[in-house]
Amino acid sequence: MPLWFIILSVLVLAFALGVKRGAPYLPILKRDSDVLIKLGGLKSGQTVIDLGSGDGRFLLAAARLGIKGIGYEINPILVAVSRLVCWRYRHLVTIHLADFWRVKLPPADVIYTFLLPKYMTELDSYLKTQIKQPTTLISFAFEIPGRKPDKHNRNTFIYHYGD
Repeated sequence: MPLWFIILSVLVLAFALGVKRGAPYLPILKRDSDVLIKLGGLKSGQTVIDLGSGDGRFLLAAARLGIKGIGYEINPILVAVSRLVCWRYRHLVTIHLADFWRVKLPPADVIYTFLLPKYMTELDSYLKTQIKQPTTLISFAFEIPGRKPDKHNRNTFIYHYGD
């Protein structure tokens, strides 16, 4: 079997796994990161969790403002990329190669996610069992069915948990 075929197969499988467990990889734009950080009320010294952290761009934007970031990413290629992207801020950013659905989330001020609509109800139930302290959820692009957001703009929905 040719080496190029093996490499291509590994790449396809790594990215398909992300789609199967939450959403396809789509890089976030800097302007969107800035809006999300502001809308979520994140400030220096706080902690944000990125569920499906992709290439680490959102965590990087947060770290540049002094915000501690914890990322969970299931794609090992994107974990490697995000660790490189965030290297300068490694004292603030930790990225785990993990399926966030299977971990105990640490306390955080804000949780950020971009998930497909079919996972949003499951996410709501998951967060209700995981979160014990007041935490803000920033959902980019998709809202939680049957739950009214506390705040929203054209493509971002804010919810509160643990209150």
